[in-house]
Amino acid sequence: MLVSVIITVKNEERDMPDLLDSLVIQEKPLEVIVVDAHSEDRTQEIVREYGKDYDFIDLYVRGGTRGQARNFGAKKAEGELLAFIDGDAIANPFWLEEMRKSAEDHDVVAGKTVQIGYHAFEELERVELVHKGYDVTYPSCNLVYHADLFEKIGGFDPWFMTAEDIDLNLRAVEAGADIGYNEKAIVYHRTRGSFFGFFKQAFWNGFGRKQLTLKHGQLWSNYSPGRMLQHKLSFWYLARMAPALFGYLGCKLYGNAPEEAEKPI
Repeated sequence: MLVSVIITVKNEERDMPDLLDSLVIQEKPLEVIVVDAHSEDRTQEIVREYGKDYDFIDLYVRGGTRGQARNFGAKKAEGELLAFIDGDAIANPFWLEEMRKSAEDHDVVAGKTVQIGYHAFEELERVELVHKGYDVTYPSCNLVYHADLFEKIGGFDPWFMTAEDIDLNLRAVEAGADIGYNEKAIVYHRTRGSFFGFFKQAFWNGFGRKQLTLKHGQLWSNYSPGRMLQHKLSFWYLARMAPALFGYLGCKLYGNAPEEAEKPI
């Protein structure tokens, strides 16, 4: 099956060579679609340079939310499978080979995401949200969808600032899809490089979780307190909660329900 790898980026000059180097050696056939949100550094130049050597790499320039950019990339894609990865990630050489294997048996496939960077940030785990027996928090830095399913459920909701991948997975499960997990489909994802970036990410994660409740109703029953308590508690695990709470409350006070929200252009 042809796999279309969709990447949304902005100012990823430092990380793009590593990502593209890891993609050009993946099992073929594949195409790489980079959607750049008007980068102000050399990101576009780097992608174009790779495109000269590898005719399956294409660059598009488009702004908007991550959901909008990914939907745009999906419309340009020709593959039966849509693979999503982030600009600050590196794929294991066997990533797509393993994803293809699992996609034969599952509608959605999530791979193993290994955080690399500041050690304390590496150990932080995501807070799972289980819906109808499936963990829907698998991130879109390592996720594969069958193209027909992606189109059927309408792709990413561009209203989301973050958590658009959770919303997508949740709607896929609602539509009857199953989510498989392949721990051999490995992507190495860089953690935030500064404390400011870490807290900013936590804030928007909290904002996104509230957006989920605005769209889908209260989801607290879908969280497992036992699983949350099993996480390795640390200073940074607890510190992440404060900005996340501010983000959650900020969205609660100022956010609109999706049908009321103005869709970004």
